[in-house]
Amino acid sequence: MKTLMARLIILVVAVAVLSLAKDIIVKTSFEKGVEALTGLPLKTGNFRVSLVRQFVSIRRLILFNPRGYKDRIMLDAPEIYIDYNLSAIIKGKVRFDNVRINIRKFVVVKNKNGELNINSLKVVGGQEKEKKPVKKRKAKHFQIDNLELKIGKVIYKDYSKGASPLVKEFDANINERYTNITNPSSVIRLLVVKALVKTTIASLADFDLGALKGAVVDTLATAQNTVEVVATRAKKTIEETKETLQKTTEDLKNVLKLPFNIKPE
Repeated sequence: MKTLMARLIILVVAVAVLSLAKDIIVKTSFEKGVEALTGLPLKTGNFRVSLVRQFVSIRRLILFNPRGYKDRIMLDAPEIYIDYNLSAIIKGKVRFDNVRINIRKFVVVKNKNGELNINSLKVVGGQEKEKKPVKKRKAKHFQIDNLELKIGKVIYKDYSKGASPLVKEFDANINERYTNITNPSSVIRLLVVKALVKTTIASLADFDLGALKGAVVDTLATAQNTVEVVATRAKKTIEETKETLQKTTEDLKNVLKLPFNIKPE
């Protein structure tokens, strides 16, 4: 009996350790992946991974500015949620059915030397390339079926004109959905493009959006306002319900009329 109890305790402890290890492994992989894409340090809060329901939930992600900027934070996202496809991952493919990114604040900063923090992003400043020539490897399959992007406030701070920065704050209120994203870099580029297009920061900071827009033109073409999508679906459901009711009403009328409407031969 004691041996059985000891084994049960060991099993429970082992499951708990594996569960914790799973979260730590996925968290470390995610953080390294984002750092590799952005080239910037980050910090994540509560990290939850479910193997049964196949989701990753991240509460709070902060992306920091590089050295040389008074403001520490570039991006503050209170929520990132990912529905992943486990069977695809087992086959060596990275596929996410749904990704939800909720950004509370995105801060664009020009420092005293006139340098923009967003140019420090690898996928923005043209630094996304190998330092040394390496053997070309086959690109790993990557796909996001549906991406929901929310951006609340976008802030611009310009320290190039004096000790006290010029500060402009914009309520972007971006809530859009994109489909079929096949490059992880497109997510970062898309974020920057939408934040700047929705504001006057590009002109204030003398930032050329042309090349960046071109890099995500296919993704931008799939944009749908999330509110509009929900409204459209609701309208379609109402119309379908209305048609069903009309058909049912007509069928009932025909059934009720039939015995009293038989024409003589």
